[in-house]
Amino acid sequence: MQNMIKQIVEMDQKAQQITENAQQEKLNSEKKVSAMRDTIREEYLQRARRRISLNEPQERAAAEEKWKETQNRLQEISQHLDTVYAEKGDEWVNLLTDRILGK
Repeated sequence: MQNMIKQIVEMDQKAQQITENAQQEKLNSEKKVSAMRDTIREEYLQRARRRISLNEPQERAAAEEKWKETQNRLQEISQHLDTVYAEKGDEWVNLLTDRILGK
């Protein structure tokens, strides 16, 4: 009977040791996965930053060109409005005055 109890205790101790080893291995694996995730993320960010720095001059040039086109278009519209106002400004003032005064 003593021998059987001793075997049960030894088996329990072995089971506890196996469980402890498995938990330690799980913890180590989680640390490795976390470290790998951080490394992969950092590499991805570095590649993205490089792509951004390579694309930035082209994007800036395209934005500047678009801005110049918009500026030119606004200048044309402004000139057109000034021309139309110069031609019809007096007519519009007289028309508004007549409408306000009820003529």
